[in-house]
Amino acid sequence: MNDLLKLLRKRRSIRKFQDKSIPESDLESIVDAARFAPTARNAQPWEFVLIIKKNKLRELAGLAENGSFLDEAAACIAVFCVDTKYYLEDGCAATCNILLAATALGIGSCWIAGDKKPYCPQVIKLLNAPSGMKLVSLVALGYPQDRSAFNEPVKRNLKELMHWEKF
Repeated sequence: MNDLLKLLRKRRSIRKFQDKSIPESDLESIVDAARFAPTARNAQPWEFVLIIKKNKLRELAGLAENGSFLDEAAACIAVFCVDTKYYLEDGCAATCNILLAATALGIGSCWIAGDKKPYCPQVIKLLNAPSGMKLVSLVALGYPQDRSAFNEPVKRNLKELMHWEKF
Protein backbone atom coordinates (compact mmCIF):
# COMPACT_ATOMS: atom_id res chain seq x y z
CA MET A 1 0.00 0.00 0.00
CA ASN A 2 1.40 3.41 -0.84
CA ASP A 3 2.46 5.98 1.76
CA LEU A 4 -0.67 8.11 1.44
CA LEU A 5 -3.01 5.20 2.11
CA LYS A 6 -0.90 4.17 5.12
CA LEU A 7 -1.09 7.74 6.41
CA LEU A 8 -4.88 7.83 5.98
CA ARG A 9 -5.18 4.63 8.02
CA LYS A 10 -2.93 6.04 10.76
CA ARG A 11 -4.69 9.39 11.35
CA ARG A 12 -6.61 9.56 14.63
CA SER A 13 -8.17 12.19 16.84
CA ILE A 14 -5.71 12.79 19.67
CA ARG A 15 -6.82 14.61 22.83
CA LYS A 16 -4.00 13.84 25.29
CA PHE A 17 -0.69 15.51 24.60
CA GLN A 18 2.84 15.56 25.95
CA ASP A 19 4.11 18.81 27.43
CA LYS A 20 6.39 19.44 24.44
CA SER A 21 6.42 22.28 21.94
CA ILE A 22 6.20 21.82 18.19
CA PRO A 23 8.96 23.40 16.07
CA GLU A 24 7.76 26.45 14.15
CA SER A 25 9.06 24.88 10.93
CA ASP A 26 6.69 21.91 11.44
CA LEU A 27 3.75 24.26 12.11
CA GLU A 28 4.60 26.15 8.92
CA SER A 29 4.80 22.87 6.98
CA ILE A 30 1.35 21.90 8.27
CA VAL A 31 -0.18 25.22 7.15
CA ASP A 32 1.67 24.93 3.86
CA ALA A 33 -0.07 21.58 3.30
CA ALA A 34 -3.42 23.21 4.13
CA ARG A 35 -3.04 25.81 1.38
CA PHE A 36 -2.82 23.02 -1.21
CA ALA A 37 -6.29 21.72 -0.36
CA PRO A 38 -8.92 21.64 -3.10
CA THR A 39 -10.93 24.82 -3.35
CA ALA A 40 -14.00 25.68 -5.44
CA ARG A 41 -13.07 27.92 -8.36
CA ASN A 42 -9.59 28.24 -6.81
CA ALA A 43 -11.04 30.83 -4.42
CA GLN A 44 -8.60 29.94 -1.62
CA PRO A 45 -10.79 31.77 0.93
CA TRP A 46 -8.77 30.55 3.93
CA GLU A 47 -6.66 32.24 6.54
CA PHE A 48 -4.88 30.37 9.34
CA VAL A 49 -4.13 31.61 12.84
CA LEU A 50 -1.51 29.66 14.78
CA ILE A 51 -1.88 29.79 18.54
CA ILE A 52 1.02 28.59 20.71
CA LYS A 53 0.78 30.76 23.84
CA LYS A 54 -0.54 28.73 26.78
CA ASN A 55 -2.80 31.50 28.09
CA LYS A 56 -4.53 31.84 24.72
CA LEU A 57 -4.87 28.04 24.37
CA ARG A 58 -6.51 28.03 27.82
CA GLU A 59 -8.92 30.76 26.73
CA LEU A 60 -9.86 28.80 23.61
CA ALA A 61 -10.34 25.67 25.72
CA GLY A 62 -12.79 27.61 27.87
CA LEU A 63 -14.77 28.80 24.84
CA ALA A 64 -14.97 25.67 22.68
CA GLU A 65 -17.54 23.37 24.27
CA ASN A 66 -15.86 20.18 23.00
CA GLY A 67 -12.31 21.51 23.05
CA SER A 68 -11.42 21.54 26.74
CA PHE A 69 -8.25 19.58 25.92
CA LEU A 70 -6.87 22.60 24.02
CA ASP A 71 -5.26 23.75 27.26
CA GLU A 72 -2.99 20.68 27.06
CA ALA A 73 -2.18 21.11 23.36
CA ALA A 74 1.13 22.53 22.16
CA ALA A 75 -0.62 24.54 19.47
CA CYS A 76 -3.90 25.20 17.73
CA ILE A 77 -4.62 26.21 14.17
CA ALA A 78 -7.79 28.22 13.70
CA VAL A 79 -9.09 27.87 10.16
CA PHE A 80 -11.01 30.93 8.97
CA CYS A 81 -12.56 31.55 5.59
CA VAL A 82 -13.97 34.55 3.80
CA ASP A 83 -17.73 34.10 3.44
CA THR A 84 -17.77 32.72 -0.12
CA LYS A 85 -20.36 30.35 -1.56
CA TYR A 86 -18.24 27.28 -0.76
CA TYR A 87 -16.28 28.53 2.27
CA LEU A 88 -17.29 25.56 4.41
CA GLU A 89 -16.26 22.92 1.87
CA ASP A 90 -12.97 24.75 1.17
CA GLY A 91 -12.20 25.25 4.86
CA CYS A 92 -13.00 21.62 5.65
CA ALA A 93 -10.68 20.44 2.87
CA ALA A 94 -7.90 22.61 4.31
CA THR A 95 -8.62 21.22 7.78
CA CYS A 96 -8.28 17.66 6.47
CA ASN A 97 -4.90 18.54 5.01
CA ILE A 98 -3.84 19.94 8.41
CA LEU A 99 -4.81 16.67 10.11
CA LEU A 100 -2.94 14.56 7.58
CA ALA A 101 0.18 16.72 7.52
CA ALA A 102 0.32 16.64 11.33
CA THR A 103 0.07 12.85 11.30
CA ALA A 104 2.85 12.62 8.70
CA LEU A 105 5.08 14.61 11.08
CA GLY A 106 4.22 12.43 14.10
CA ILE A 107 2.07 15.17 15.61
CA GLY A 108 -1.33 14.35 17.05
CA SER A 109 -4.34 16.42 16.09
CA CYS A 110 -8.03 16.78 16.78
CA TRP A 111 -10.61 18.71 14.76
CA ILE A 112 -12.84 20.89 16.90
CA ALA A 113 -15.96 22.17 15.17
CA GLY A 114 -16.25 25.85 14.41
CA ASP A 115 -18.84 26.78 11.83
CA LYS A 116 -22.21 27.71 13.34
CA LYS A 117 -21.12 26.93 16.92
CA PRO A 118 -22.30 29.42 19.56
CA TYR A 119 -18.71 30.20 20.57
CA CYS A 120 -17.66 31.37 17.07
CA PRO A 121 -18.16 35.10 17.79
CA GLN A 122 -16.01 34.88 20.92
CA VAL A 123 -13.22 33.00 19.09
CA ILE A 124 -13.37 35.52 16.24
CA LYS A 125 -13.03 38.34 18.77
CA LEU A 126 -10.27 36.61 20.77
CA LEU A 127 -8.19 36.01 17.65
CA ASN A 128 -8.96 39.46 16.22
CA ALA A 129 -10.29 38.06 12.93
CA PRO A 130 -11.55 40.63 10.45
CA SER A 131 -15.25 41.24 10.03
CA GLY A 132 -16.96 38.77 7.70
CA MET A 133 -14.62 35.86 8.42
CA LYS A 134 -16.13 32.47 9.23
CA LEU A 135 -14.50 30.16 11.78
CA VAL A 136 -14.49 26.74 10.11
CA SER A 137 -12.45 24.78 12.64
CA LEU A 138 -9.97 24.74 15.47
CA VAL A 139 -7.32 22.04 15.26
CA ALA A 140 -5.53 21.02 18.44
CA LEU A 141 -1.95 19.89 17.86
CA GLY A 142 0.60 18.16 20.06
CA TYR A 143 2.72 15.08 20.47
CA PRO A 144 0.52 12.22 21.71
CA GLN A 145 1.05 11.02 25.28
CA ASP A 146 0.73 7.47 24.01
CA ARG A 147 2.61 6.51 20.82
CA SER A 148 0.11 3.71 20.18
CA ALA A 149 -2.33 6.55 19.49
CA PHE A 150 -1.46 6.19 15.80
CA ASN A 151 -2.48 2.53 15.65
CA GLU A 152 -5.08 1.83 13.00
CA PRO A 153 -8.58 2.42 14.42
CA VAL A 154 -11.42 -0.05 14.15
CA LYS A 155 -13.56 0.90 11.17
CA ARG A 156 -16.62 -0.58 9.52
CA ASN A 157 -15.89 -3.24 6.93
CA LEU A 158 -15.65 -1.89 3.39
CA LYS A 159 -18.25 -4.36 2.11
CA GLU A 160 -20.78 -2.98 4.63
CA LEU A 161 -20.68 0.56 3.34
CA MET A 162 -19.70 0.39 -0.33
CA HIS A 163 -22.43 0.02 -2.94
CA TRP A 164 -22.07 -0.48 -6.70
CA GLU A 165 -24.46 1.34 -9.05
CA LYS A 166 -27.24 1.70 -6.45
CA PHE A 167 -27.67 1.76 -2.70
